[in-house]
Amino acid sequence: MRIIITAFLLTIFTITATKACDICGCGVGSYYLGILPEYNKRFIGLRYQYKTLRTHLGPFGERTPITADETYQSAELWGGWNIGNRFRVLAFVPYNFNERQSQTGNGTKSGLGDIALMGYYKLFDHKGTLGERLLVQSLWIGGGVKLATGKYEPSERLAIQESPNNFQLGTASTDFTLNAAYDIRWNDLGLNANVNYKINTENKYDYRYGNKFTSNVLVYHKFRIAQKVTIAPNIGVLYETAQKDVEGKKYDVAVSGGYSLSAVGGLEVSMKGLSFGANYQNVRSQDLADGRASAGNRVMVHMSLPF
Repeated sequence: MRIIITAFLLTIFTITATKACDICGCGVGSYYLGILPEYNKRFIGLRYQYKTLRTHLGPFGERTPITADETYQSAELWGGWNIGNRFRVLAFVPYNFNERQSQTGNGTKSGLGDIALMGYYKLFDHKGTLGERLLVQSLWIGGGVKLATGKYEPSERLAIQESPNNFQLGTASTDFTLNAAYDIRWNDLGLNANVNYKINTENKYDYRYGNKFTSNVLVYHKFRIAQKVTIAPNIGVLYETAQKDVEGKKYDVAVSGGYSLSAVGGLEVSMKGLSFGANYQNVRSQDLADGRASAGNRVMVHMSLPF
């Protein structure tokens, strides 16, 4: 019964957590984690993310002469290290490629993004049986820090007041995260849940991005081929929500904040010495920047090497 209650509460919390972001999933940060690759001690790898955002929409979401189509791509070096049996550290070093197209002019930016570090503590790890099948579950909790390593251009905010302040490589602020990761598996059928709450601080330009909440729940099934390759298709939901940005210490930025809910489908493959995977995030519902922005569907691919 304890196992069932734990899974139920975590799932409900993940889906219904209160609003808390910069425009969800694009620009200066996305904290989607998903199913981690299988590794015992350490891993290092690359992740690629592709996202689109349409900004400067009319009051009813229609295109206007100054509507912009923005593309955000990120090539990210990432890695993990298990320290003993209870501690885990994850690191993310993104290199961002931003592109904007509009009738009033096009623009591009590329460069180092904001580096993030996350630490986890294993609260419990239980192995047992339910019926005649193996039941395994674990819960990790922790926190992290996002460094101000990406370039922030205050002129971007001043130039386009009615557009989200999202076309940046970084936020110019040191921010903090609270994290939890839960996994429960009954033989080869499992459920994976991740939550991340990002607490943003004000940068030196008197601008603070709204706190951001990111969560995902994925159901997966592992298929083992010749005891050498494991294939795990997965399906689930990704929910992101945001508070308004704050400018000048007390003024809410109208074109900021909101939420998006996406359906996620993916595939993870693990073999000796190599793991890789991909997922597609289809936006099903959203309300971003009071309807003045619209996020498109997203793609993420990754590979990693355990060592």
